[in-house]
Amino acid sequence: MLDLLSRTDGATLDEMVAATGWLPHTTRAALTGLRKKGHAITRDKRGEATCYHIVAEA
Repeated sequence: MLDLLSRTDGATLDEMVAATGWLPHTTRAALTGLRKKGHAITRDKRGEATCYHIVAEA
């Protein structure tokens, strides 16, 4: 998931579900877990889909 979220355009929930084989609620829980571990994850729109992206540390 970190590789997907680190891409320039980030990743949609559907892309993460397809890559991991997890259910959507499990994938969202993993995003929450990454946030709790200190990763700054932003949420934007790519067309109609919500796109998640890890903010690079300075």
